[in-house]
Amino acid sequence: MSDLIEEEEIEVLLKKVPEWDHEEKSITRSVEFAEFMEAIDFVNAVAEIAEDAGHHPDIDVRWTTVGLALTTHDAGGLTDSDFEVARKIDTLID
Repeated sequence: MSDLIEEEEIEVLLKKVPEWDHEEKSITRSVEFAEFMEAIDFVNAVAEIAEDAGHHPDIDVRWTTVGLALTTHDAGGLTDSDFEVARKIDTLID
């Protein structure tokens, strides 16, 4: 199991993924697309990243908007794995 990240370090790591927000024990991001199928293609690409990393985000699809939340459930909060997956997801956008 990964170690929980301290609050001060979370703030530093968030600067490396500026589109993500810190909400309690997770980091979240919402991404909008022009078409529904673009959103689904994005979700499928996120799924591949998650499978490769063995670390899976919560994903919420609302027509052309995809909401993502990352946390390490078994650790009870944020770990390096959450920020690593966030950075990889960010490479899919733009």
